[in-house]
Amino acid sequence: MKLVFIGTYPPRQCGIGTFTNDLFNYMLLSKESKEIGHEGFVVALNDHDIEYKYPKQVKLTIRQEHQADYIKAAKFINLSGADLCILEHEFGIFGGQSGVYILPLLHRLEVPLIVTLHTILKTPSYNEKAILQEICKMANKIVVMSHKAVKFLVTIYNVPKEKIALIEHGVPDIHFSSENSKKEFKLESRKVLLTFGFLGRNKGIETVIKALPKVVEKHPDVIYIVLGKTHPSILRHSGEEYRIFLLRLVKTLQLEKHVIFLNEFIGVQDLFKYLYASDIYITPYLNEAQITSGTLSFAVGVGCAAISTPYWHATELLAEGRGKLFNFNDSEGLSSTINELLDNPEDLKELKRKAYDYGRKITWSKTGEKYVKLASTILKEEQNQAEKKETVIDLLILPPFLLTHVNRMTDDTGIIQHAKFGIPNLKEGYCLDDNARALLMVLMAYRQMKDTRALELSPVYLSYIHYMQNADGTFRNFLSFSRKYLDEVGSEDSFGRTIWALGYLLGNAPNDAYYQTGRMIFFNAAPNFEKIMSIRGIANTMIGISYYLKSNPSDDSMTERLRSLANVLVKHYKENESGDWKWFESLLAYDNGILPLALLHSAEILNDDNITKIGLSSMNFLSGHTLKDNYLSIIGNEKWYKKEEERSVFAQQPIDAMAMVLMYHQAFHVTNDKEYLNKLYTSFLWFLGENDLRMSLYDFETKGCCDGFESYGVNRNQGAESSLAYLISHLTVLQAYEDFHKSD
Repeated sequence: MKLVFIGTYPPRQCGIGTFTNDLFNYMLLSKESKEIGHEGFVVALNDHDIEYKYPKQVKLTIRQEHQADYIKAAKFINLSGADLCILEHEFGIFGGQSGVYILPLLHRLEVPLIVTLHTILKTPSYNEKAILQEICKMANKIVVMSHKAVKFLVTIYNVPKEKIALIEHGVPDIHFSSENSKKEFKLESRKVLLTFGFLGRNKGIETVIKALPKVVEKHPDVIYIVLGKTHPSILRHSGEEYRIFLLRLVKTLQLEKHVIFLNEFIGVQDLFKYLYASDIYITPYLNEAQITSGTLSFAVGVGCAAISTPYWHATELLAEGRGKLFNFNDSEGLSSTINELLDNPEDLKELKRKAYDYGRKITWSKTGEKYVKLASTILKEEQNQAEKKETVIDLLILPPFLLTHVNRMTDDTGIIQHAKFGIPNLKEGYCLDDNARALLMVLMAYRQMKDTRALELSPVYLSYIHYMQNADGTFRNFLSFSRKYLDEVGSEDSFGRTIWALGYLLGNAPNDAYYQTGRMIFFNAAPNFEKIMSIRGIANTMIGISYYLKSNPSDDSMTERLRSLANVLVKHYKENESGDWKWFESLLAYDNGILPLALLHSAEILNDDNITKIGLSSMNFLSGHTLKDNYLSIIGNEKWYKKEEERSVFAQQPIDAMAMVLMYHQAFHVTNDKEYLNKLYTSFLWFLGENDLRMSLYDFETKGCCDGFESYGVNRNQGAESSLAYLISHLTVLQAYEDFHKSD
């Protein structure tokens, strides 16, 4: 069995690094593992471009904030011959917002995955919850270290219980004499209290210091050792502010002879000597939100008498007489507990005995063995698993189709252009683009579902379009919330999208009043069709004309206009194609799928083999750059994708996913090839998390769609464009499902 471990690793000073090292040593370097022939390596996380002198087992490093490193790591692992990957997860060790950069790596892994969760939040942010849920979906098994962690995963993160394995934090099996350890540190005559680990304000060291005067009064030989450096991230932002605060507190309480700060990150051997030298170990954390504590596990593992505040892991680890608990910030209670134990050596001895007995159950030999068994079980299941049958479209995983967010965004003027999170941003007013998309969406919803609310919304969007039309048939685009025009003539894109919606209306009008109004606006705009210069404006207009001609095939004049516009796209294609570049421009920019879509729509009307050929050729070219590895990776609009240069991954936007969904739907109509329905469905799943970041753009709470994702994670604003792109795509999937079954 060849294993790869992803996490921090020594010499980086990090608790998770220590855990990864211990797990690696048992699973691969122990006598048992060597006899069986297990092997593997480590992929280590570096922080802030700091370079470390790693041991030979570290074969690759990832710079925390460099996205490309994560993708390279996935490729390296897939080509390494590894059988299984073990990820140590903690939000702060991975790059991007809430550690989102780890998702693309995991998504690309081709081997089974075990994830050990070191932090599970009770009240996660939107991104924290979404990221952890995606990690859990991709994992074959999730390892946690406490019963509380299991409960959180099931109730808060909706993780199936059968996917979770409870394996307690391992403890190195190291033994020293308490007497000799005290002698080595010249503590023979002292009663030693110890706290170790990185320093930070959440550690509550001041609670212990404030408790000491009453302890020292009864036991003047007491000394409290605070062993550990300030956490590196705290050191970067706040320096030694907390340590200085503690030193001042010690001086104020005149405890200089009773408190020692050892500003070190020491090795495991020396650490265990301090643990054996201590009489009482204390973790005085300030709140309950600690799901795992490696320091307390170590203390219990060696048989220390432990006292702790009742954070989540401590309440489990110190249950059944294995330790004592005191309330958060309760220096008085801590003083009493320490004095009681020091006054009663037999009670102290019994506490140590129970801790030691329990510690024998969580040595790394036993914990590591559980990981080995878990990995072996997963690999057997993988080998025995039958090949999954491919499903064209699975409606069961789709959220219900709901107009909740559209209702929220729409008033009696039209649909508001932007939103702050899920709340309409009235300051930004309205735009023609979105009201045209909204009209298209509600017409589709009414045609497919007879949704009465969609019918009610139709005249709102249609009247907005009418209000924005100029006397010469062009359209303004932007309108303030106070209904003041903000431009004279809108973009050619907005013009084309409006013609698209109007053309669809003329073929699918729910009643004559809507039809007559739409027809009037459409033909008022028609003299401007040939004036459009932008290829996306042309493409949108072509789609609108095609919809119109499907219900009015005898309009020869409009048919020739469509042919003329199609020839413009063909001309652009022929001027820019070369070698393996089969596209209309020298770059892939935004809303790319709309260009092949327009040709495929016009091909259905014009019966022109050349137009069909170019439509399919350009579609396949676009697919080759965006639809690979079984998910959609949209061209980002940070830099787009210029010919012979690197493509931009961020920022990806929903209108591009919508264009791909519509493009494959139309390709199916033209060719009757069901494989395009598979691609349609794969493209739609981009909204639901099958994307580069493995995060859902659809918000299951607001029923809106986020505006896309950047390198740092999801842009959680839910404007009209994004939500309408999602809803139009959703309706297209539902229609494609019907089309598939009709074609059988």
